Amino acid sequence: MNKIISILIILIAIEHICFLILEMFLWTKPKGIKVFGLKSKSFAEDTKILAANQGLYNGFLAAGLIFGLLSKNENTIIFFLICIITAGIYGAYSTKKIRLFYIQSVPSLLCLLFICIK
Repeated sequence: MNKIISILIILIAIEHICFLILEMFLWTKPKGIKVFGLKSKSFAEDTKILAANQGLYNGFLAAGLIFGLLSKNENTIIFFLICIITAGIYGAYSTKKIRLFYIQSVPSLLCLLFICIK
């Protein structure tokens, strides 16, 4: 696999590990509240279980990419990239925050494009 593609996959996996940390452990902390633009500390407390669940899913996405990279299984990588792209599109649509699309979907779209043209 191309080094550029491998580096992109690693960066996308790291990004999703960061999402896991923010959503599972920092959601109610000032950093999490600021990053996600939450209304208040009490809103963060009320939604922390949902955020932790979402963080866990982001961890699974990262794990899938890492597994695909280590096993050199391009189909696994493509599957998880498509999952991430879809999650980013839906997240941007459902929250009305287009920034989410650029942060989550665009890196995966670029990586998928590089895989397709290699």
